[in-house]
Amino acid sequence: MSDTIITSRLEGSTLIVETDTRSETYDSQFLVAALLIYIARGSGSIEPEETAKMLELIQNRFQLRGAESLELLTRAMSELAEKPELGALLAELGRSLSDSDKEDIAVMALKVIAADGRRKAAEMEKFNEAFEAVGASPEIVHRAFDRYFAETMPGDL
Repeated sequence: MSDTIITSRLEGSTLIVETDTRSETYDSQFLVAALLIYIARGSGSIEPEETAKMLELIQNRFQLRGAESLELLTRAMSELAEKPELGALLAELGRSLSDSDKEDIAVMALKVIAADGRRKAAEMEKFNEAFEAVGASPEIVHRAFDRYFAETMPGDL
């Protein structure tokens, strides 16, 4: 059953959404999970390697156990499906992140995109849309690409 969002507000680093049946809160952990899912789904489906990479990255970023990471990803998937308008509200929360956090999350997203061994144009489009929506400047995205390639490419010969 889909809940209709009536109001939303930011309180610090938390998004509070009121629906016709309840109040829900979303934090930066949920935001990261939702961003990664949104980007990975860009190609139409989320590959098993992408799921594994998202679980690993979320576990490491937030010091969560595997089951907690899986629960977070599962909740993000179901909430985004139930409340299509939630994405735009999460973008507001994303704009409150520091530039450093935006850069770290962009590096995570690039690792998810590459996890299945194929860089799909649709996933890169979703990456660009998502990071534009959260207010990541071109410089932040450029630094994220630099870090990603520095971490994943073999050293100079």
